[in-house]
Amino acid sequence: MDTTRKLGRRLMWILWPAFLAAVVAEAAFFTVFDPFELHFFGAPLDVSREVMYTMGFFGFWLLAMTSSALTLLLEGTLGASGRGPQDVARRPAGCPMQSDAQCSAVRERLQRP
Repeated sequence: MDTTRKLGRRLMWILWPAFLAAVVAEAAFFTVFDPFELHFFGAPLDVSREVMYTMGFFGFWLLAMTSSALTLLLEGTLGASGRGPQDVARRPAGCPMQSDAQCSAVRERLQRP
């Protein structure tokens, strides 16, 4: 059960921010460009506006999901460590170490006269 919760939480770290970014990106893009003026490799697209809006939304969502997943991958959350952003937020400010114990040891060394 714990593995399912972690997987669901990680998916939401990717899907929800990507969804919000796709909403904003689609609104901005289609405010500037009319779907009937878009061309694909020089050929006009013969689909309805609704289809263009849907394809645009899912395209922006896929792009934002890729960005979110890459961010989590580079941060190390998707790795085998099982750490999440909440673990990183609990670290003492300015501590680059992986665990609180390591940060405490560094802090103690720095406070010695």
